[in-house]
This record gives sequence, structure tokens and C-alpha cells, in this order.
Amino acid sequence: MSFILHGIGVSEGIAIGRAQLVSHATLEVAHYTVPADDVVSEVERLTQAIRAVQKELESLHGAMTSGDAPAEFGAFLDVHWMILTDPTLSEIPKRMIAEQHCNAEWALTQQMGVLVEQFDAIEDPYLRERRADVVQVVERVLKVLLGKPSGVRPAHAEEQTILVAHDLSPADVIQFKSHHFAAFLTDLGGVTSHTAIVARSLNVPAVVATHNARTLIRDNELLIVDGAKNVVIVSPDRSVLAEYRLKQGEFELERKKLKRLRTTRPTTLDGLEIELFANIELPEDIEQALENGATGVGLFRSEFLFLNRQGLPSEDEQFEVYRRVATGMEGHPVTIRTFDLGADKHKEGLDGLSRVAPNPALGLRAVRFCLAEPRLFLTQLRAILRASHYGDINILVPMLVSAAEIDQTLAMITRAKNTLHEQGVPFDAGIKVGGMIEIPAAVLAIGAFTRRLDFLSIGTNDLIQYTLAVDRADDAVSHLYDPLHPAVLRLISMAITTANKANVPIAVCGEMAGELRLTRLLLGMGLRHFSMHPAHLLTIKQRVLTSEVAMTRPLVAGCSRATIPTNFPRCWKSSTVDFAGRGGKLPLRRFDDQLAGARDSGIGVTE
Repeated sequence: MSFILHGIGVSEGIAIGRAQLVSHATLEVAHYTVPADDVVSEVERLTQAIRAVQKELESLHGAMTSGDAPAEFGAFLDVHWMILTDPTLSEIPKRMIAEQHCNAEWALTQQMGVLVEQFDAIEDPYLRERRADVVQVVERVLKVLLGKPSGVRPAHAEEQTILVAHDLSPADVIQFKSHHFAAFLTDLGGVTSHTAIVARSLNVPAVVATHNARTLIRDNELLIVDGAKNVVIVSPDRSVLAEYRLKQGEFELERKKLKRLRTTRPTTLDGLEIELFANIELPEDIEQALENGATGVGLFRSEFLFLNRQGLPSEDEQFEVYRRVATGMEGHPVTIRTFDLGADKHKEGLDGLSRVAPNPALGLRAVRFCLAEPRLFLTQLRAILRASHYGDINILVPMLVSAAEIDQTLAMITRAKNTLHEQGVPFDAGIKVGGMIEIPAAVLAIGAFTRRLDFLSIGTNDLIQYTLAVDRADDAVSHLYDPLHPAVLRLISMAITTANKANVPIAVCGEMAGELRLTRLLLGMGLRHFSMHPAHLLTIKQRVLTSEVAMTRPLVAGCSRATIPTNFPRCWKSSTVDFAGRGGKLPLRRFDDQLAGARDSGIGVTE
């Protein structure tokens, strides 16, 4: 019987293949009493299982050195190692066995339940999601106790295999990588889960949070995974299968065609030069950025150097990372954002972030935390300045809201420069300093920013969240997170217009920069600098090449005065935009066609 499962698409693309189910050991644990004479041996059985998993993690770390696995996996494995060796997981179940005479599997899963409840009580969404790491570690130990293999059967080269699991750990995926699976499908997970990060790193389609896929799908059943549409089709009929094979072929053909645009300058039909930069988290991301034609890094999220690790990175360690990025971009500009810790990105061991904030998104985060911890901030600034001697580096400061914060930040940068100058350490004395516009108040007070800073960058993710009072990580209100809400559009338009008049460069580095349906809208608002995930660069470049800004501008000007439905993306084909003063309504399905200037046919990508 054919049916459809809905979830969260965390990595785009279409995969068609046979299901391979991964055992979910925690669902298969029995509870029985261990005789008193066997308690010692039962404790030893658990000890040996934990040691076996430790050896598995050690061998996986060894496999990392070959360079086959994305660099993020090392940090994930470190987290799993710490959980496995923590006494709350490794020792308490042994005491339970001794006191309650229960079997090792039962004791381990009971303690897992206690730890999971503790994680569920944490308000910070990033930390709360780390409960999955505890479950995944317990899964590995249980597989050893139950005598189940931790791996899966390898897929044949001529067939496409789709992995179906309750959840997947990064350690699992490292083993699965060599088996060439076409897609991942899980019951659990979210856009910030490890499975999502891993899937995007491996560039394979993935749908998570399907809830019941592992129990509803049978082994070897034919599946279609559509990461863009957030769906999984189980046992599709012939017509659906034929349609998706056609879509899959078109998707792959389009991807190959787009590669031809890698060296093409992003210029509109009316001759305007547009800058397309990449957002990166790690130095290893530079390769993908250059392969997709990025002419710079518009956002290097430096806080990822602080996460999923023991201790804090030293000045020298940060310097080496920043220098690698600067030299790796081969002379292209690199904008390093000072660490944006807090909210959904938490770091243990930092006093200011160790407390449970009532509302982390509105609390001590980003530049607020940096200014509250000047020694930590000064260390990073010195590292960035030292690296500026080796390439074209800019400094970007997140979550600024007032002139006072800007002045304090600039004073810290001056202090860092002075200390380096006294020590005779070379750096770029003219390094540019920019600020992120991601709070409505920053837009309304943007004059203070343009007078003090060298450039600006709009972080649309947080700007939308703070404007609409919607937590973008909360599924219950995610439907209200709308980049095309009139208030959001007016704030973005105001920021771009003001910066352009002041002759201060401004970019968009949030998710809106990589959304194809919004490219012409942003161009019409006057945006000339985009920064996005490397995977979106060529698609956006193609849209730029087929756009005529002179024709776009008057339509966008009307749009900025329009009453736009908040469900704009979902009513594209049926609703209308009411253009104030134009005496009529323009169907939204024609809006992007109007902006296109009817000139989309095959610019740079035709056969």
C-alpha cells in the first residue's frame, strides 16, 4: 500500500531507493531479575560493553585522519566519548544492578530515562536537543549487550539504498558514509540535529522528524525521499515513480548545468555587478565555497570553534584557524563574525552562560556577552587582527543595538591593536569593522551605525524572529515565522536604503539571501551584496543573471507599500498584492514573472 510521511526536510534533493532499517535497540530491552550469584558477572558484562563502544569510538577517530569524514564529526565523537565515560551513565547503572538485581540492559535504559528528563527540563533549545546524544550513546552500548551489529549491510553500487532509523548518531554516519547511501530518514531530529548537519555535509537528501517512519516502513520497501518538499513516499505506484524519476533527472541535470556558471560574474541584465559571498562555519567549508564560485566569505561563524569541545580555544589556536581561512580564500575578502554564543549556541564553562536564562534569545548573548567577558573578547580580537596580516579580513560584530555598544566594541578593538603594536606583531591597521542588523531597534537607529562602522550586514534570521516575536526553533509557532511579513520587508528596505544613501556597504547574510523566490525582491530594494550557504550560490547567481533591476525597482517600491498577506509564500498562486496608489491588484503568481522581465530563458545554462 502506498502512503506519504511528512517531516522536516533538512537537506534538499530527491532520492529513490530501497529502505534499509536500522535497529532501535532501546525499544527491544527486556527486564528480568539477575540471581544474586550472577550480579558481579552482570556488572562485568556492562563494563565490557562500555569498553567495546570506547574502542569503536577510538577506531572511528582513527578513520577521521584519512580525511574522508567531514570535520564536524570529530567534535561529535568527542561529545559521545564524554557522555560514555561520565559516571552518571557508566557507574550508576552498575550500582542499580548490584542493588536491584536487574539486568544490565534494563539498568542502562532506566538511567538513560533519568538523564533525558533532565535534558528535557533545560530551556536552552541547543542544550535540550543534546539529549539525542545521550540516547545515541546508550544505543551503541545496548547493541553490544544484545549482540547486534552496530553497522549495516553495505549497499550495492548499482542500487540506491535509503537508511531508515529512529535516530542516527554521527558515529553511525561515519560508518555508513563508505556504503554510499542515497538518503537518510529518521523519526527524530530537527534542523539543528546532528543528522541534519551530517546530511548537509554529505550533500544527500534527508527528512527528519517523521515520528513513525521506523515502525511503518518495512525493510527493502521502495521509497522516494523529497528533501525540498519535506515528504517521504512509501511504495509509490508506477505513475508517481515515473514522475519522480523524471524530477530526479531534471534536478541532477540542472545541478550540472549550474556548474558552468562558477566563473561567470554575477551581473544583472542591465549591467549591475552583484557580490555573492559564502557563509561558513569551519575552514573546511572553503573548498565548497570556491567550487560554487564564491568571491568571498561574507560570514564566518567563529562561535563554532567554541562548541562541542573541552575548554576554550587559545589565541594561537584561533589565529591558526582564521589564517587558514584567509589564505584559503586566495585573496578574496573574509568577514569573521565575533563569537555569537548564547541563545541556541551554548558553551559549558563560561560563567555568564552557565546560568539558565529566563529567555536566552533576549539575554546575555553575542556582543553583550563579549563585552561582559572582556578578556575572552580581547583574545579573539587579537587572533583576528594577527590573521589579518595574511589576507583580506573584516570584523563583524553581532547583535549590536546602540551607539554605546558600538563605541565599547571599537574601544576593545583599539585596545587589541595597541597590545599587538607594543609587542611588534604585524596586523592590518586599517581592518574594516562592521555590525549586524538583526534587531528592529538597530534598524530604527541605523544612523548611529552608518556613522561609526565601515559596513553592515542584515541577519534576517534573528531580525524576523525579534520583529514577529516568533521563536524560529519552536514547531508550535514556526508557521508564523514569515520573511515576507510587511513589517519585516519595511525594516529590511529601510536598512538597505539608509545604508546606500550613506554610501556604507550593506549585505544580507541570513537565510533570505539564499532563497531564490526573494532574490529579485532584495535586488529591487537596492541590495548588491548577498552571503549564503555555499550550496545556494549557483542557483542565486542564475537568478541574478536573469534579472533586470531597472524593471524590478518600481514593482518592489509598490510592494513595500502593499498590504501583503502573512501567508504570502503559501498563497503565491491565488492571492493578490494591493499596490497603494496604483488603482488595482497584481496577482502574486505574476509578481515574480513581472520582476523577471520575461527574460528567464536559458541565460548561461542552456544546452
